Amino acid sequence: MSYSEILANGRISKEARDFYELKNKAAEFYRTNGVPQRIEEVLNAMFYEMPEDVYGYLANYFSEYSKPSLISKIRGKEMLDGKGQPVVQVEILCTVKNHEKSISFAGVPCPSELTENALPDVRQSKAKERRESVNIALEWINEILCPMLKGLHPTDQPVVDKLLSDYFARKSEEEKERMKIETETIAVTPVPQQLPSSQPQKGKKGSAKAKKSATSEKPVPPAEPPEHIYKGSMAIGATSLAVAKAGAKLKKIPLYIYIAMLKYQEMPLELTMPLPMVTLLSCGKSSPGKLNLLKELIAIPSTQMTVKQSLKMFSDLQLQITRMLDASSKTGAVSKADSDLGCIITGYDRLEQPLDIIQESCKNLGLTLGEDLHLAVNCAAHELMDYEKGKYEIITGVHKSPDELVDYIVDLTSRYPAVIAVIDPLRKEDKEQWANLQGSLGRKCYLIAEAASKTISTLLLEENLKNPMHNCILLKQVNQTTISDLIEITKHLEGQTNITALGSSDWEIADDSLGDLAVGLGAKFVKLGGLSRGERVIKYNRLVAIEEELAQKGTMGERQPHMFSAANEVIFPIEESGSLLTDH
Repeated sequence: MSYSEILANGRISKEARDFYELKNKAAEFYRTNGVPQRIEEVLNAMFYEMPEDVYGYLANYFSEYSKPSLISKIRGKEMLDGKGQPVVQVEILCTVKNHEKSISFAGVPCPSELTENALPDVRQSKAKERRESVNIALEWINEILCPMLKGLHPTDQPVVDKLLSDYFARKSEEEKERMKIETETIAVTPVPQQLPSSQPQKGKKGSAKAKKSATSEKPVPPAEPPEHIYKGSMAIGATSLAVAKAGAKLKKIPLYIYIAMLKYQEMPLELTMPLPMVTLLSCGKSSPGKLNLLKELIAIPSTQMTVKQSLKMFSDLQLQITRMLDASSKTGAVSKADSDLGCIITGYDRLEQPLDIIQESCKNLGLTLGEDLHLAVNCAAHELMDYEKGKYEIITGVHKSPDELVDYIVDLTSRYPAVIAVIDPLRKEDKEQWANLQGSLGRKCYLIAEAASKTISTLLLEENLKNPMHNCILLKQVNQTTISDLIEITKHLEGQTNITALGSSDWEIADDSLGDLAVGLGAKFVKLGGLSRGERVIKYNRLVAIEEELAQKGTMGERQPHMFSAANEVIFPIEESGSLLTDH
C-alpha cells in the first residue's frame, strides 16, 4: 500500500507523517548540497590511504568545500604605545566554518609634534587632543566601520580600503566645513594700520646699516601650516592593516608575501630584504650638550650583509660605544641616557665628537667605515629653526642661514665620506637650498625627506612625485594611510627613480607588521630606531625571521649596490670601500 493510501485510510499517525516529511526534507537538503556524493568520495579515498588520523583526514577534506570566511565583526580597543600613551588597536573577527573566531589584531602609531622639552601646558593640551582622537577612532570602529565591513571577504583589500578611504573623505569634508563655519563666526577686529610717512627720514644714524643688514640676508620662508591631522583618523590605518593581516592568515601565507601579491598581482619569485638603518646615538636639541644638529646618528650595513649579521655587528658596536661613553663619563666629559628612539642620547659640543666616537669604536672592533657599514645623519632641521633670527641653531649660540647650512653639510660629507644619507637637512620650505644640496650631494648621497615630506595622502593627490629636492622619501603607515595607499605610493616612487624607505614613528607600538610591510613593498631601507625598547626590537626580530624563511625557501633576492641620482636624472653607483676621514 502506498504512503498516500495509508494516509487515506487513516492508518498512520500525525507524528509519523511529520517525521516522514522531515526525513524527505533532510534527504533533499543533503542531496542539494552534494553531501552523499562527498561522503562517498572521501570514504573511498580514505579507505585506500588508511590515515592514522581518520577524523583529521575528514576535517581537511571537507574544509576544502567550506564557504569562504567573512568578516563578522570589528572591535576597537584601547592599548598603550611605547611611551605609555593611549592608541587604538583593531581586532578582526570572521565566521570560519560556522564559528566566529578572532583572526587578527593591528594598530598604527599616533604621531605627535610634541617635542621632548615641551612645556607642561603644551603636553597637557596635546594629551587631551590625543585622548579625544582615540575616543573618536573607537567610536568610528565600533559603530560605523563594523557594520560597514561586515560580510566582506578579508582578502578583498582594495574593496575594504576603498570603503575606508571614502568614509574618511566624507568625515574630513564634514570637519573642514565645521572649521570653516567656526572661522566665519569669529568676530575679527580690524587692526588699524599706520600709513607710511610721505617724508623720507634723514639724519638718523644706523639707517644705512639697517638697510645693509636687511639686504645682506635672504628672508627665510615662513613655516607652512602643518597638515591637519583629523581626530579619529588612526581608525582607518589600523583597520586596513588588521584586515590585511586577517587576509594573510586566512590564506595561510606570511603577511609579507600577502602584501607582495597585492602589489604585484602574483606570487613574486624573489623578495629582497631591506637594509636596516639602526640608530646608534642621539645628539639632537633635547640632548644635554650644546650640539643640536644630530638628532640621530645612524648606521647602515653593507649590502652584502644579512640582517642577522648586521644586527650582530650593530649590537657589538653599540656595546663598544657604551663602554667608551662610560669611560668618558668618569671624567665628567659626557653624560648619557636612554632615548625614546631606542638608542643612547648623549651630549656633545661639537659635530666631530660623536662621529669620532663611532670611528674609534669601529676601529676597536676591526670594522671599516665605508666598507662594513656606512652612516646616515638625521638633522631634523625643522626643530632647529630660530624664526626670530631666521637661522638654524645647529649648536647652542651658533646659527647658520639656510645657505650656510648647505655649505656646512656639504663640508661634513666631504670630511666624513662614510656618510651616504642625510635625513631632513633642511626644512621643506627651503626649496632653493634643497635644490642646491641635491646638486652638490645628489651624486654621492641619499637626501631623505621625513618631516620634510608631505603625508602619503597629499603625495598621492599630487600624483607627480618627481621632486628635485630629494631622492628618497621615508614612508610611515600612520593615521588614515591604508595598505592600498602604501602600495600605490611605492609604485609611483619606483616609476620615478625614487628610493623607498619605511620608517617607524617616535611614538611606536609593539606590532611587528612594519617588517612585513618593508619586505612586501620592496623598500630599500627600513628605519626602526635603535636596538633597545621592546616595541622596536620586536620589529628587528621579525626581519630576522623573514630573512630566515626566504633563505630556507631559496627565494631571497640579492640586494643592489647603493645607487644615487642627481635630481632624478643620472644614476651614480658607489663602491663599498674607503674609510672615514677625520682630517679636521
